[in-house]
Amino acid sequence: MPIYHKLGKIPAKRHTQFQKPDGSGLYYEQLFGTIGFDGMASLMYHIHRPTQVMQILDSKDLNPKLADTHQLMMRKLIGFNVQAKDDFLDSRVPLLVNKDCIIGLAAPRQSLREYFYKNADADELLFIHKGSGTLRTQLGNISFEYGDYLVIPRGMIYQIDFDTADNRIFYIESHSPIYTPKRYRNHFGQMQEHSPFCERDYKLPENLETHDEKGEFIIKIKKQNQLHSLVYQYHPFDVVGFDGFNYPWGFSIHNFEPITGRVHQPPPVHQTFQTDAFVVCSFCPRLYDYHPQAIPAPYNHSNIDSDEVIYYVDGDFMSRNDIAQGHITLHPGGIPHGPHPGAMERSIGKKETQELAVMVDTFRPLMLTEDALKLDDGKYFHSWID
Repeated sequence: MPIYHKLGKIPAKRHTQFQKPDGSGLYYEQLFGTIGFDGMASLMYHIHRPTQVMQILDSKDLNPKLADTHQLMMRKLIGFNVQAKDDFLDSRVPLLVNKDCIIGLAAPRQSLREYFYKNADADELLFIHKGSGTLRTQLGNISFEYGDYLVIPRGMIYQIDFDTADNRIFYIESHSPIYTPKRYRNHFGQMQEHSPFCERDYKLPENLETHDEKGEFIIKIKKQNQLHSLVYQYHPFDVVGFDGFNYPWGFSIHNFEPITGRVHQPPPVHQTFQTDAFVVCSFCPRLYDYHPQAIPAPYNHSNIDSDEVIYYVDGDFMSRNDIAQGHITLHPGGIPHGPHPGAMERSIGKKETQELAVMVDTFRPLMLTEDALKLDDGKYFHSWID
């Protein structure tokens, strides 16, 4: 849950006259909110009306092409086999989908500067595996690097700059708002002392760009899995100031402080984000369990209520064999899973792990796209056979 934040110039009272300093008229207030008027919101102030659409151009179908809609098979996807592409949106490859979310990979080579993008369907969570740069938005900029999560609320217009051509992103599009876990927050919304991170760790927008430019600015908007191209009369980054709770923000996985215990702790201790339909966890370097007879490897457990997706970032993931950077494993609900043969025995006596991974547990089954099957090694489900 982001905290109250403001940038730029705002009037003393909301919904009141805010005069431009040159006397040419009023700034235009816009409520940027969620869940009708009941969710988090910010108020932004534009130089020009944010409603001026000059043209509506073509549309493109973005519906993922599904290959397996009722699957019950352990899978391993070789993520780095996703081919790099120049364009940011073209590089995005949806792999696992359901009614609540889209999980995919992207490998963009070039910065997004030719047009602006808005996802009107979903909040976006971008995990930066490779690369660094700047997320540029209507409400300020956020510098990012390896290990950063970027939370971009639905409806936010943005561009993205990359410092190099070698970029790898694990992303989630969520039809439910993305929050920090409720159990970490008190009734005021502040992160509590037992939380593995706090507001001090947030990357908040800075360096508000304000452009007073007239021209033809292409905005690509995703709505109902269609990508619509519209032409705005004025530069969309014409905001002189904003305040509120609804804005893009970042958090580094390296700032997650793992919770450990005498015996093996369940996956919820790694939780970093929550929605109504899935949770996101961060597996980070940590000390192992310290009971004298502890088994650090996780016990076998049944995925009855959720599909488990793990994206492997770095280090040696102690419960798995033959896992490398960029791999994605899918353990579907309905069948138990656990450590690979030998992993339990190898873990005994170990003091720590340097693993780094992102886990997504969805509460509804995931379907595989055609692109996912192209990355599937086809034999992962056999890897538990002695």
